[in-house]
Amino acid sequence: MELRQLQYFVAVAEEANFTRAAARLHLAQPGVSAQVRQLEKELGQQLLDRSGRSVTLTEVGEAVLPFARAALAAVEGVRHTADEFTGLLRGQVTVGLVSGAATHEFDVVSVLADFHDAHPEVEIALTEDASDRMLAALRRGELDIALLGLADGAPPPGVSAQFVIDEPLVAVVLPGDPLLTSESRTSVPLAELRDRPLISLPRGTGVRGVLDRACAQAGVRPRIAFEAAVPQVLVQLVVRGLGVAVLPALEPRTAAAYGLRTLEVTDPRLRGRIALTWRTDGPASPAARVLLDRLRTALGEPEGS
Repeated sequence: MELRQLQYFVAVAEEANFTRAAARLHLAQPGVSAQVRQLEKELGQQLLDRSGRSVTLTEVGEAVLPFARAALAAVEGVRHTADEFTGLLRGQVTVGLVSGAATHEFDVVSVLADFHDAHPEVEIALTEDASDRMLAALRRGELDIALLGLADGAPPPGVSAQFVIDEPLVAVVLPGDPLLTSESRTSVPLAELRDRPLISLPRGTGVRGVLDRACAQAGVRPRIAFEAAVPQVLVQLVVRGLGVAVLPALEPRTAAAYGLRTLEVTDPRLRGRIALTWRTDGPASPAARVLLDRLRTALGEPEGS
């Protein structure tokens, strides 16, 4: 029995497909299939059921899978321990970044560049995606660290978070908008947005999750007229008179530059939260743990809280 056979078996079990497992391992599919069959031959048991459209585990395969994963984790632990002992960092760190986050005051690029300069043997894989998909990838172990939006005030089980942005959501409108019933008005109940065309971040983002959940609880069916991943694009759509944007609070200079007004959304009050997240049991590799420490220091305490 060889470690690579266990690695191939685990990949096929997780992907439920030999072709996808081979692509994940950067190998040819026949080689993966042959090694898994050799493992089954050595064990004298069929581990995978290949009769359906997708590959499934047999009863024996279900029982063997945890031990295969544990064996691979143990070997990786030996490598990591040796690396920590010698002070050498290498391998790969996978980082997720919520779409449009580069428009905030996050100096993530500088942190990644400095880390790469200090540890050139570490490969950094950077992914930009919607928050819900990255959160799922983080929990599956496909991402080590992710900067994403959270719809709730606390991360889900198994995930730890350091909030970077925690600020009220506002309705962004043009001067003269019917929502501005007086010059002194600073807030608007969510129910008043019921019949207005709304401009919002896409589904899967933390802010959109907050808006959709609050509307469902209040019995409000939002009219989403436009969606965009970058907040600046949403602001420009408001400037052109295409609707009311629901966004984290704009900086006063930004609102003034575009001649816009903002009203805090109330009843209920909504919060936009972006957090640095990682699995509660910690990133597996020393490299990921060092990068996480650097990011936590650089991003500091939440803004707007």
